Amino acid sequence: MADGRTARDAGEDGAAPVGPASAVRPFLVTAGRVAGAGAASSGRTMPVETQLVATADGLGALDRLCFEQHDIVAACRVPQSIAEIAARLRLHLNVVRVLAEDLRAAGQLSVHVPDAGVAHDASVLRRLIDGLRAIPDSRGVLRDSD
Repeated sequence: MADGRTARDAGEDGAAPVGPASAVRPFLVTAGRVAGAGAASSGRTMPVETQLVATADGLGALDRLCFEQHDIVAACRVPQSIAEIAARLRLHLNVVRVLAEDLRAAGQLSVHVPDAGVAHDASVLRRLIDGLRAIPDSRGVLRDSD
């Protein structure tokens, strides 16, 4: 991973213990590129909830990938959002976006951008709020609903 550990150090669920953050500056990892600036991404950044999944080609190329790209593909053996990858690998969100676009263009990642219409559906927010209210606090007391 970005802190020197490998994905093999991860637990069964793919989650690795969080260690120290990388000392490498984000612009060095991306060679100065920024998310959304490439022609392939049509000038728009991928939303943080975009799901990334390693392809068979990506898993086959793991030993040829370097550093952060290796870590991203290895972590994406199961679907992960860009936000989850950034948090797990302790990388800047836009670094993950740039590298994910590179890996997608190389055929090593499959990228699934969620439907924007569903993300802004009020019923989804209502169900989320109701679900959060159904979780008891530390004393086992449920929150009052509005």
